Amino acid sequence: MQNDEIVEQAERIIAESRSDEYAIGVLSQASDFLQRYAGERSAFYRRLSAIDTLKHSPETVQEFVQSTLGAFVRFVQSGLLDGVSLKRRAEIDVVSDFLGQAQDLLDATGVHPAAPAMIIGASLEEFLRNWVEEAGLSLGAKKPSLDAYSNTLREAEFITKQDAKDITSWAGTRNHAAHGEWDDVSDKRRVALMLEGVNLFMRRHGADPGATT
Repeated sequence: MQNDEIVEQAERIIAESRSDEYAIGVLSQASDFLQRYAGERSAFYRRLSAIDTLKHSPETVQEFVQSTLGAFVRFVQSGLLDGVSLKRRAEIDVVSDFLGQAQDLLDATGVHPAAPAMIIGASLEEFLRNWVEEAGLSLGAKKPSLDAYSNTLREAEFITKQDAKDITSWAGTRNHAAHGEWDDVSDKRRVALMLEGVNLFMRRHGADPGATT
């Protein structure tokens, strides 16, 4: 999503929070929005997720949402969201292209799901490898692999525990495909969910290689 679209969505949520039909549900919507586009480690998301709706009136929560999203809008408009290097952005774009090829294979008839699973797994590994390098992290004695990159990013608190679990699951699917264990990777829906998950992971973590956000 481009910056102008991010601003548009943020302003839409702000407008909804001002309506007479305002509900605490807008806080959840705003939190999800900031988690995705600002990141879990951003001050914006942390500030919003810390509010206790049981201790504050709906009006206070309403003002909190507006002020936090308003500050985020100014942050984006100032160009501060684009903290990714040109090299990293180019790498992300290449990986995205490969995921597009995986989608084409999933949509094609007569193609075994193992083929797109291999591409998705390789794309994810490249994405993680580039992230680790851009962030200046070291694998130490670990051999390069999906799990090694995931563990390194988890240790640096760049990804969540759930992210790490998801990557382990995706790595398992990729390994089944790589080792010709066709029965374990014959479900096209499972591979489609893997692709959807990896795409979402990249959208959430592709904006800032130095901090998850």
